[in-house]
Amino acid sequence: MGIEIERKFLLASDAWRKQIVRSERMAQGYLISGAAVASGQAKSSVRLRVSGEQAWLNIKSATLGIERQEYEYPVPVADAARMLDDLADGRVEKIRHHVMVEGTHFEIDEFVGANAGLIVAEVELPSTDAAYPTPAWLGREVSGTLRYYNVNLIDRPYSDWSDAERDGTEDMAC
Repeated sequence: MGIEIERKFLLASDAWRKQIVRSERMAQGYLISGAAVASGQAKSSVRLRVSGEQAWLNIKSATLGIERQEYEYPVPVADAARMLDDLADGRVEKIRHHVMVEGTHFEIDEFVGANAGLIVAEVELPSTDAAYPTPAWLGREVSGTLRYYNVNLIDRPYSDWSDAERDGTEDMAC
């Protein structure tokens, strides 16, 4: 069984940009809607992702938190593009920047389109209690906040968020 342990953070500054190792543009869509996942009608999200000349089908358990079941399989790019066009409810587009800090790989997603302005950092860990570096540019953790999940950014993009949602004051009031 595949398990993903991942923490997601907002960024406190742009200082991470000086540490970029490489970047790639990605488009992804979901074959099961965010609404179905959020309502409990679906036990998993099913995502197609295309980046350059590669594409993957990803199935991830619809559980909240940093540890989830995850399975990922390569698919032909032409098939993935067709499925994105014909079967997905929309797509999320982003530039993924790869940054290394003290031997730890951070993926920083800089969203474009309707989600432009949203930038999040993710770090995959070997266990839920694993230590990881906390560079000064790493901001508040949002691993458990649903609106930051990519599947939800299709139906409710960053451009539709209130100022309180964007600056996180809404999260603190809960």
